[in-house]
Amino acid sequence: MFTGLIEEVGAVERIQRSGRLQLMRVNCAFAEDGVQVGDSINIDGACQTVVECDSRGFSVESVDETLSRTTLGTLAPGGSVNLERSLKAGDRLDGHLIMGHIDAVATIARRKDRSDSTLFGVTIPEGLNSQIAPKGSVALDGISLTVVDVLDDSFTIAAIPHTLAVTTWGAKPVGASVNLETDVLAKYVARALGGATQQSNITQRWLNDAGIV
Repeated sequence: MFTGLIEEVGAVERIQRSGRLQLMRVNCAFAEDGVQVGDSINIDGACQTVVECDSRGFSVESVDETLSRTTLGTLAPGGSVNLERSLKAGDRLDGHLIMGHIDAVATIARRKDRSDSTLFGVTIPEGLNSQIAPKGSVALDGISLTVVDVLDDSFTIAAIPHTLAVTTWGAKPVGASVNLETDVLAKYVARALGGATQQSNITQRWLNDAGIV
């Protein structure tokens, strides 16, 4: 699990594709602290497993499912990525709980830079707005952000200057694709409500067929 507080912006050194598998090397300063094979690292919001490492960086393998459902398949050498190592027992829990499981690739539709913050409008695929609430939390490219408003096909977030300075979002243009993870609690609530509605419909059809109502 992660918190959405980015530790470092890493640099993509190389990418190799072999069939449906992608091997990506990322350089970062925290590798000097002792990244190990098997560690989980959140890369632009997607939880990936370290398969190679040294004091300068690490490599991860991404399967076709990950590449098709996230932006990791569009990265190129020289690119920048948001990085966060997984939580350890006893760590402070700032931000919000993030699983590193991407729900959808969203698009930045609007950007308005202001003196105190930058307002982003983000469009989302149909059906996800029920998992996003005003003043609730979302993760965009691995960053924990607070939702301002929600519409049928989009929502807005406001990023403070510090967030723009220490993540890749300072350079995010309109039209950019971003990895979206909704709040894990919102997922379970939506699932529970959807299940209750489905069960109610089944019961109603049974009563109709039985001639009871």
